[in-house]
Amino acid sequence: QVQPVESGGGLVEPGGSLTLSCTISDATFKDRAIAWFRQVPGKAREGISCLSPAKDGEYVADSVKGRFTISRDDAKNTAYLQMNSLQPEDTAVYYCATPRIVYFVCYRNSPPRTYEYPFWGQGTQVTVSS
Repeated sequence: QVQPVESGGGLVEPGGSLTLSCTISDATFKDRAIAWFRQVPGKAREGISCLSPAKDGEYVADSVKGRFTISRDDAKNTAYLQMNSLQPEDTAVYYCATPRIVYFVCYRNSPPRTYEYPFWGQGTQVTVSS
């Protein structure tokens, strides 16, 4: 079973930084796309970033472009979301997810969609507040 596990959320002041981690203890990790979503109460889950296997493709939402960076370390079976210049509107539960198929490609102009990602982590809360 492919089970993502997130970590790294917390409380941070506006302008601060956090790094989220997503680990999948599965031999197929290096062949998997990893996506980050976030959700606030009462709103749909929003796909904010996606990174293909071998870093062949990447998507970053306009709402976080220039502030958030997605990366991966296949030797550690871990993907990261580096979040800088955090603002109160970034407060949400953040999820990482991976598609059912391997070699899934993330396209620059195509946000990740929840129906493409059946494997989800438990979520980690990020709160930006002074």
